[in-house]
Amino acid sequence: MPHRSIASSRLRWLVLLASLAVTTGNAAPRAAEAAFSAVDPFIGTGGEGHTYPGATVPFGMVQLSPDTQIKPRKEAYGWAAGYRHSDSTIVGFSHTHFSGSGHSDLGDVLLMPQVGEVKLERGDITKPGSGYTAQFDHASEQAQPGYYAVTLKDRNIRAELTASARVGVHRYTFPKGVPAHVLVDLRTSLYDYPGKVQWSRLRVRGDGTVTGFRETRGWAPGRQLYFAMRFSRPLTATQLHDTEQNVPYKGFPPPGEKNPAQRAQIEGRQLVGVFDVANDGTPLVVKVALSPVSEAGAIANLDAEVPGFDFDRVRADARAQWTQALSAIDAQGTPQQRTQLYTALYHTLLGPTLFMDSDGQYRGPDNAVHQARGWTNYSTFSLWDTYRALHPLLTLVQPPQRSSDMVNSLLASRRESAYGILPVWAFHGLETWCMIGYHAVPVIADAYMKGIGGFDANEALDAMVASANYGPYDGIAQYRELGYVPIDEEGEAASKTLEYAFDDWTIARMADKLGKPAIAAEFSKRAGNWKHAFDPATGYMRARTRAGDFRAPFAPSASGYGSDYTEGNAWQYSWYVPQDVAGLAAAHGGEDTLLARLDAVFDAKVDPKVFEHMEDITGLIGWYAHGNEPSHHVAYLYAYAGQPWRTQARLTQIMNTQYHAGPEGLAGNDDLGQMSAWYVFTTLGFYPVAPGSNQYIIGRPFLPRATLKLPNGKRFSVIADGLSKARSYVGSATLNGQPLSRAYLTHEEIQAGGELRFRMQATPNTQWATDPAQRPYSMSTQTR
Repeated sequence: MPHRSIASSRLRWLVLLASLAVTTGNAAPRAAEAAFSAVDPFIGTGGEGHTYPGATVPFGMVQLSPDTQIKPRKEAYGWAAGYRHSDSTIVGFSHTHFSGSGHSDLGDVLLMPQVGEVKLERGDITKPGSGYTAQFDHASEQAQPGYYAVTLKDRNIRAELTASARVGVHRYTFPKGVPAHVLVDLRTSLYDYPGKVQWSRLRVRGDGTVTGFRETRGWAPGRQLYFAMRFSRPLTATQLHDTEQNVPYKGFPPPGEKNPAQRAQIEGRQLVGVFDVANDGTPLVVKVALSPVSEAGAIANLDAEVPGFDFDRVRADARAQWTQALSAIDAQGTPQQRTQLYTALYHTLLGPTLFMDSDGQYRGPDNAVHQARGWTNYSTFSLWDTYRALHPLLTLVQPPQRSSDMVNSLLASRRESAYGILPVWAFHGLETWCMIGYHAVPVIADAYMKGIGGFDANEALDAMVASANYGPYDGIAQYRELGYVPIDEEGEAASKTLEYAFDDWTIARMADKLGKPAIAAEFSKRAGNWKHAFDPATGYMRARTRAGDFRAPFAPSASGYGSDYTEGNAWQYSWYVPQDVAGLAAAHGGEDTLLARLDAVFDAKVDPKVFEHMEDITGLIGWYAHGNEPSHHVAYLYAYAGQPWRTQARLTQIMNTQYHAGPEGLAGNDDLGQMSAWYVFTTLGFYPVAPGSNQYIIGRPFLPRATLKLPNGKRFSVIADGLSKARSYVGSATLNGQPLSRAYLTHEEIQAGGELRFRMQATPNTQWATDPAQRPYSMSTQTR
């Protein structure tokens, strides 16, 4: 089964890496190690990036990381990943986190080492010592892929974290000669509010294993998570507390009910345990396995992945996995460029996340336990973000099995869903109904169009059609009736019309390839529904009423949650026709008008305060908002209108202002890797504007040389001769030694391996890639 083969391949890689390390003449392991060392997990942990610095493995189910504050729900946005670089406190180390999300949840099974007097409450962060929250300095922190360490300075405890796929491993070094305790708090949670924990359990088993579970009602309701925990030294005492008061209990109390030190098991909604160990000054190792299924499943995961207490071995295995994953790109450049590139690549490999036990069992959206046979189950699908570049990138830097498994996970979720549709924004197997569109559809279509198999394509198409036709969801019934979503019946109607039309186009593409002409024709027609949103009088995409009128009054700068647009305004959403940019140009009256309006987006003088009420819209260049996804393709649209040199100039502008190597190095939420995937693609020199087209639009390279080590064993190199800050424009290009006079590559060309070589120059080449006959794909031209 896949999970066994993945485990065995990791072991083979570890052995291979060790053998290559002693071969001084082999540059490959040195390059791979250099890529690993270039990663800075602190990038994005400040500002609006919302990333975490803790320990995980590629696509791991455990994300073991420090939480610096636990904020109430209405203040949780800036702490969506639990950690904020500007903080100087640590509440504890919890085992589940989102990377870069704009919404918060998780923070499960929080551990905190203590010495001396036991504190059961977090306390007031402005009053050190008032609770178990600790102080720390960034100078004591260390983070690299698969490892995090910090000193809790007011306790002089060194905390180190590492992880396997399903197990988080802690190593605590206490000051010698003082009582040592480990607190486990099941009350705390990111996106916190009273009543979020529906029920929980703590149990101390006869062999010293501590197990438990909790069910929460947060962003995803009814989420169950189980755990099993073991200590490297025997427990000398335990205390199990329920801090919720005045909870009536009508049954008979178990032994030790009135004495926390005598309880072997406790259930309730506000549970915290304290576990004492002998302190001889040597490090204590605590390992915690998670399971979506049961406590028995968590114990089995613990035994399967980390049977002993060798922290350094787990760390070395995590390092080997990351070294292998990061070796997908071999890049030259300055130290800062390499740090930014490899950190971005690292962030793209954090999700979607594994969501099944070592035996293949997982919990579905129906709350039933299912068995994955022949595939690996994943969750954490931030699809409104990640369909754009994250999933297309995975088809180039990960084995096809990864994308195939993710498609199978989406299809399984649809089968197990009460609604019979594909996920919208799901984590831990549960739907959140966050964001718009049915963007599992382009993820599946893009994989299929690229030749990735291992899933039932006919079932997939059926699931895609069912999702696109599910009337109760976000105005789809009206969309099917009218060809657009009416604003007087459904909020964010303009954005929904546009995004549905793109998703419909990907259905048509897949149906056509599968030989389903009726479905292809139906959804090709629907793919043109963007025209119902276009107002030729103003040149903007606008929301219509059921009567067919554009909603008035209209201000293209207006924005607001639940307004005509989703996390944006007319300036940003009027470019969302990636399936038919030629058609959009025609609607504007020609390419010259399109180009002028593109310039107006970037060159506008905009007061950043205009978006103070919308925390998602950041990274402004004029009206272009790189900190949010609707703008991500816009700079590449110049190439569709025959002026790729203007794409090159805009990309330089974006890269120079929206990314840097530091905690605040991301202009907006990383959104489960989408912001980072944009950076990886753009650094290489191309970007998938329309996933499902099998085309990547050429921008400009930002490194002198970068090589994709493709999953099929071939290599595709991008070389920029003469590249410098002053020489940032493409003068000419060749593909495998032959002149290239178009501004796109196909997926097949990259997969075949070879060399894309640019000659860079200081001034724009206004003649390169301008031939109308060689423009990128657009639905209305149907030429490629």
